[in-house]
Amino acid sequence: MDRLLEPKESLLSVKYRPDGETVYENPPRFCWMPEKDTDEGISYFLEYSGNPEFSDSRRAEDIPYNFYTPEEAFAPGIYYWRYGVTGKEAVSRVRMVIVPEEAAKTPLPGRAVRYRTADMSHPRLWLNQKQIAEFKEALKTDPDYCGFAAFCRDSVETYENASFVKEPLPYPNNKKVISQWRQNYTTCQQALTFIRSLAVGGRIADRKDWMEKAKEGLMELAAWNVEGPTCRDYNDECSFRVAYALAFGYDWLYELLTEEEKEVIRRVLFLRIKQVADHVIIESRIHLSLYDSHAVRSLSSVLTPCCIALLDEEGLGAEKRAIVRGWLDYAIEYFSTIYTPWGGEDGGWAEGVKYWESGMAFVIEAMNTLKSFAGIDFYKRPFFKKTGDFLLYCNPVDTRRASFCDQSNLGKYPGHKAAFNIRQFGGASGNPAYQWYFEQVFKREPEIDMDFFNAGWWDFAFDDMVYRHDYGDTSLTGTPEFDTVKWFRDTGWVAINEKMDDFDNHIFFLTKSSPYGCVSHSHGDQNGILLHAYGEPLLIESGYYIGFRSSMHLDWRRQTRSTNNILIDGQGQYAGMDKVKQLHAVGQVEEVREKDGVVYIRENAAQAYQENVPDVTDVTREIYFVDHSYFVVVDTVEAGHPVSVDFTLHSLASFEISENQFALSMEKAELEGRFVYVSSGMEGITQTDVFEGVNQEEIQGLDRQWHLTMRTGKAGRQVIITLLVPSKKGQEKPVFVMKDDQGQGAGFYFQHDGRTFSIQLDGSRRYERSSHVF
Repeated sequence: MDRLLEPKESLLSVKYRPDGETVYENPPRFCWMPEKDTDEGISYFLEYSGNPEFSDSRRAEDIPYNFYTPEEAFAPGIYYWRYGVTGKEAVSRVRMVIVPEEAAKTPLPGRAVRYRTADMSHPRLWLNQKQIAEFKEALKTDPDYCGFAAFCRDSVETYENASFVKEPLPYPNNKKVISQWRQNYTTCQQALTFIRSLAVGGRIADRKDWMEKAKEGLMELAAWNVEGPTCRDYNDECSFRVAYALAFGYDWLYELLTEEEKEVIRRVLFLRIKQVADHVIIESRIHLSLYDSHAVRSLSSVLTPCCIALLDEEGLGAEKRAIVRGWLDYAIEYFSTIYTPWGGEDGGWAEGVKYWESGMAFVIEAMNTLKSFAGIDFYKRPFFKKTGDFLLYCNPVDTRRASFCDQSNLGKYPGHKAAFNIRQFGGASGNPAYQWYFEQVFKREPEIDMDFFNAGWWDFAFDDMVYRHDYGDTSLTGTPEFDTVKWFRDTGWVAINEKMDDFDNHIFFLTKSSPYGCVSHSHGDQNGILLHAYGEPLLIESGYYIGFRSSMHLDWRRQTRSTNNILIDGQGQYAGMDKVKQLHAVGQVEEVREKDGVVYIRENAAQAYQENVPDVTDVTREIYFVDHSYFVVVDTVEAGHPVSVDFTLHSLASFEISENQFALSMEKAELEGRFVYVSSGMEGITQTDVFEGVNQEEIQGLDRQWHLTMRTGKAGRQVIITLLVPSKKGQEKPVFVMKDDQGQGAGFYFQHDGRTFSIQLDGSRRYERSSHVF
């Protein structure tokens, strides 16, 4: 056969996979670069075989996009695969994949049989008619079955005597204003909650007055301008909520709607879905260019529920029915094959814990709907079995200002929606640590904070009722087990949690050096560190959440100078908005290990600095957590010319500075630090409470934060050794005896509680990474 000319991969694009690797899912997930700039009129075939000659092969035909999950699991072994374009003889080069015995078996039913068992009556979203009848029967003996009474009190009755919200207004001069953008999508969330609460409550409680009120709201919503301030291109968060509200109302009020009203809803809903689907599939092409955060999320929040509500509806007509089915198939196949572009087998999430929260919240609802409606269970995929670990270890219950990336709740403890998410994964996986996390969040804060990041996004009473119906009583059973060190290789995050379940004595340390660079909601903070100990944030994620693309966001939060990190000749890592450069500015965690009471982490961020410091060749940070109590951080920088290094730290309190030492004193904890060794000499240590370069109007009235900088002299190779010792307030501080030998084999010896830990230098006073002694 002729060889197909394969399009070249890019940093932004999907990759040819699998390509020689051992997979952790069975069957393998196949991806390749799409053939043209458009997917219209193109389909593919895929061949796979147990031998490279393809003498005994299987062939999948008419694959509409460049990704595919087979319908059946493979027998363990080595396989070969290739693809081609339908109607052409040429095929791609042959690639190999190894399917091990232990790979999770997660095939996907093909399009021809995918919805065969689905109940096509209404409603379809969450409960069907049979389940509603069972729910009603259960209420006869338990009026608060699954929290229904609480749902009626907290959600339904809120809207019982309320008017439906007014359609949001456009921005002044159609120029986005963050506060109005946020208020508009909050209004749309209220519209959704109004319709959903009254429809569900009315249907289950046989309250026709509630259902009629929900219908009035639904028809008002359908009259909103499809091309106005709530359309996808104007405010996508508004469009997501409006589309879902229309779908849920259509689905749950179906029997109450006249044929004319159904036609109105179908017409408007189809247009709303099309706006989102066109962006996802045609404009953004997330099956080619992976890193569109909102587009990926809209698969869960719009395409899945809305297309299920309209699936095979006669009133749509044949052409639109086929289009809706195609959109739903696309979402399902993306969930099965490419999802998630933000993580992998370890369950990490490159956009950070807050965007994990929103991403998981919507995908959980989509997966629950798919499982109930079509019997497709994505919880069996390895990512979903493990992703609760990311929240558990990288955003511990008792910490604040101690995680990376954009966070709308920056400065607060982990939120209630995050707790709901991890409870869901606990219910699906049986992991008691996840249920423990949920219970601890509500033990710390029984009342849910109704700030914008909750009020504009979630209805907790509804979500709780859904979970309790689907998973029953999942109160903590068994003893949770916690790892001291957790390395998320997929996203380049490493968490140390000493005594995580003992909040008074918990030491939490987090670092990242990510292969995702600063793309999307990530920042230019590779090799950054955070320290939270004994109930206090010590070395913090600095700044405030004002809004995406605000001055605080662009000029401070995304920049390396806002992190506990280093600057080279005053320059940080690339943190601009060019996606290609964002994905080039990567870091790498090279090694993590534990031995004899020492945790060792080595990470390198040289590539992240090269846009701004082109001849830098090495930016390595090594972290030693010693005797479960203190940290030694070794930074090595090499460049093609003499450079100075700024070592930066950030805190909620001012630092006490004395010669080469610094200290923090908080209410519950203290931190003592010392620059043990600076190879080029220290020029001085300074601190400020100014957010340099930030529009001061954005931060007026906000609490001060302090930013420490230690500056070195200039040299082509720099080594900085820093000691960090957290301690509990009021307790005797640990005593260190440090010795700096000047002779051959010189080094630094840290004696603490009778144990010695050493950092060795050679005779030329050079630190060698291979010479540390455990």
